[in-house]
Amino acid sequence: MDLTHQLEDREQDLDAARSANRGLITRLSMSVGASTLSYMSMDDLVWQASNFGGLPPRRVDLLLEHGHLDLAIQAAAERSEWFCAKGAVEELCRTGKFAQALKVMEPFVVTGWPTAVWAKEDILLRAGRPQEGLDLVRPEEAGRTSKSECHDFAELLVRAGRVDEAIEMLVPHIDGWWTLSVLVEITTGQERDEQVLELIAPHAVSARQARGESRWNHPFSNAQELQAQVLERAGRVDEAIRVLGHDIAGDHYLTQNTLTAYARLLARHGRFDELRELATGQNAHTILDIYAGALRDHGRAKEAETVMRDAIAADDWVGYRAWLSSVLLRDGRLDDAIGVAAPGFGWSDCSNLLAPLVCPLLDRPEELLHLMEHPSVVPHYDHEEFQHWWRAFALAGLSRVDEAIAVAEAHPDPWTDLRIVKAGLLRTAGHLDAAAAELRALGTIKAREELFEVLISQGQAAEAIAVHPTVAEQRAAKPKPKPVLLSEGGYSLEPPF
Repeated sequence: MDLTHQLEDREQDLDAARSANRGLITRLSMSVGASTLSYMSMDDLVWQASNFGGLPPRRVDLLLEHGHLDLAIQAAAERSEWFCAKGAVEELCRTGKFAQALKVMEPFVVTGWPTAVWAKEDILLRAGRPQEGLDLVRPEEAGRTSKSECHDFAELLVRAGRVDEAIEMLVPHIDGWWTLSVLVEITTGQERDEQVLELIAPHAVSARQARGESRWNHPFSNAQELQAQVLERAGRVDEAIRVLGHDIAGDHYLTQNTLTAYARLLARHGRFDELRELATGQNAHTILDIYAGALRDHGRAKEAETVMRDAIAADDWVGYRAWLSSVLLRDGRLDDAIGVAAPGFGWSDCSNLLAPLVCPLLDRPEELLHLMEHPSVVPHYDHEEFQHWWRAFALAGLSRVDEAIAVAEAHPDPWTDLRIVKAGLLRTAGHLDAAAAELRALGTIKAREELFEVLISQGQAAEAIAVHPTVAEQRAAKPKPKPVLLSEGGYSLEPPF
């Protein structure tokens, strides 16, 4: 058989597989009570977007990573799955299939939901049809245009190559830090730096004066750092450092962000002497990690470590230990990282140093178990379930599933059904059939959501979509907030007030 006939046969096989998958989705959806053709409403779409309802982005990504674009498109059409539509459209646009992307998005656009309308505009812009896209979302007259719409439309104008129009649109709305930030952002790389600097200048002058006048709520508190940012990108680095450095030295600034912006400016350009001076004294907690990071970025890792260890010895602040332990872990020095962080394993939630080490190790079970077996890792502050769950997860990752389940059973998670935890441990240990059986037997909304991921791993994508709860099922299962008694002034009469 020649290559042409082989390709034709292969395409026929793929068509047959797609048809089989579509049929399977329909049959299985009926078996779990899900409608194959759902009524699409703006209310449901808003709920999906705000609650990550339906198939959320992570599960859609999983579907697409396994090559099931056709099933994502079908779920968008038949189940009104917004994130399936978004993911499918992105994939279609990436491969230049703009007409099909528009077809996927159109049913969502018809509802009148602004988010979908803007998504259609994005497709048109990427398809080389900028005028159609701009006409679709062009704001109404200025008096009725929200600030957010103005910002979004200005960004689109820049993407369409109409930079001057974008600037003209923003200028009347520059009444505070937000619009000024948008102006700087959208003009990056557009050769309009001198024009932008002229617009920023009076606000930067006013911000410099505000601190001396105790006007802490100045609307342009970020003007000085934005001015330095534009000077830097215009190639005027020395001027940016001189101007912003003068503001910092004279305390002519309003927020800590301006101080850190100056430190990062110095770091980007290797001004270590100025940065070291800035990082000492009263600014150390804010700036020292920037200085140490700059040293590392310039190949001076040992010096950076010494700087931070000296700081810990002089002032045992949690921020210093957090920075150094994380850096040591990234360098593969787990025991050293544990040694630095261990004194903080028992500190309160906001400063506890265990979780920042755990998270990078979640896909490295041997190292995670080594960490969890450190004597300083003990249950505390009513959050012992985290330590027990992490230990169980590590054991499961090492195929010690019976031990993992025993840990979970001895210390059940108060927020999650123990059977779902057990299924997760079985899945982590690679026992997919057992995990699927556990979740099928449970059959709850949460179990069906977890079952989706197991089935995808088993190559059963059509069934995975079919068993996943619909938006309507998720909404019905979500607890309704209890009515709150209010005073005549509209305040709650019950705690929390």
